[in-house]
Amino acid sequence: MRTSPAIQLIAALLVAGAVWAVDHKSAAHLSRLTWSYQADWFGGFSAIHVSDDGSYITAMSDRATVVTARIQRDGDQLSGVQITAHWPLLSSTGRPLTGPVGDSEGLAMAPDGGLFVSFEGVHRVAYYASPGARAQVLPRPKAFDGFEDNGSLEALAIDRQGRLYTMPEENRTAQGDIPVYRWDGQNWSTPFVLPQQGEFLPVSADFGPDGRLYVLERDVGWTGFRSRLRRWQINHDTPQEEEILFQTGTGAHDNLEGLSVWRDDQGRLRATMVSDDNFLALQRTELVEYLLPD
Repeated sequence: MRTSPAIQLIAALLVAGAVWAVDHKSAAHLSRLTWSYQADWFGGFSAIHVSDDGSYITAMSDRATVVTARIQRDGDQLSGVQITAHWPLLSSTGRPLTGPVGDSEGLAMAPDGGLFVSFEGVHRVAYYASPGARAQVLPRPKAFDGFEDNGSLEALAIDRQGRLYTMPEENRTAQGDIPVYRWDGQNWSTPFVLPQQGEFLPVSADFGPDGRLYVLERDVGWTGFRSRLRRWQINHDTPQEEEILFQTGTGAHDNLEGLSVWRDDQGRLRATMVSDDNFLALQRTELVEYLLPD
């Protein structure tokens, strides 16, 4: 999500005094770490992927930069981040992406190790075979044409069959539901919708190792950010057994936009999230982890 005057005001209010009350619901907050690094390209993280063993992350900013890093932990506590590499996302012609065309938001790891990336600004999904590779842009359905410029494809997930799922942050069906679009390698379809609940909007998604669909949602108000995590069983293209795993109070975390669900070495489900600081000094890049119920 791009910076706006409202976001800047929210950041100032957060610094002035955050309310750290969190309604944990069925999830337990494990750890939070402020991640900082002195480089012009660092910040604005809108997506994250955690390796199967929890030791490495791949993060992506909304200014078309991908970062890999090693995560350090002390028990259940995040203790450090060591960046191992970074590179710019390129266009299909090999040029670095900048401006609205480079508003990269969602990230999904392909089975072959490549990256799928969803974009706002110019609403599309592209595949990158390797770091520094040119974009291979997927065909765009007509439905993408009507999306809001700053409220479209923030969430991107991939299931066990290698199918991609994305959803707009703001646009809704005539019935008020969240449309979910799926790419099966040949065509786009809309296999199901998710219920809109309250003011929260979807900003990230992931299929966990349990096969369930997890959606991270955000609510932006004049006094700060709230976050919510929901999940569903998807059976025969029908979302079932909706659960709200946590819903925070205002200011509990910064602007959480990226989500990755994985199992730790004890077999427990974890959700790792990253915040988008909008490249503002008054905000911060946070890594946040929750323990999830099975």
